[in-house]
Parts: sequence; structure tokens; C-alpha cells
Amino acid sequence: MLGLEISNFIAGQEWIFIIIIALVFIFGAKKIPELAKTFGKAKGEFEKGKIEGEKELKDFKDKESKSD
Repeated sequence: MLGLEISNFIAGQEWIFIIIIALVFIFGAKKIPELAKTFGKAKGEFEKGKIEGEKELKDFKDKESKSD
């Protein structure tokens, strides 16, 4: 029951600070920027792939509609 009481006491913004502090303890202060950089690159690659996939789908639909 203590966990439930604590989660009701802590609001949304405090959770962000708790998570940041936990990440610093787990990975260390020097590793955080490297992890953020890697996450940013991964997000960029994901977005690039998403755009490429949408373009291919659009091209396929256009090709199918022209053949009908």
C-alpha cells in the first residue's frame, strides 16, 4: 500500500525529475549525453524509414490505380 500512497502523492512533473535522477545513477553523468545522441540518431532513422515507406506505398497505390 505504501507504493500506491507515494504514487498518489507525486505529480507528473516530479516523476520526470525522479526518472532523470535514476538515469544518472544507473548510467552515470558522462553516459547520458551519449545515450541522448544515440536516441536522436535512432529517431531520425525511424522517421526517414517511415517517410520512405509512405512514399513507396503511395507509388504502389498510384501504379495500381493506373493499371485499372
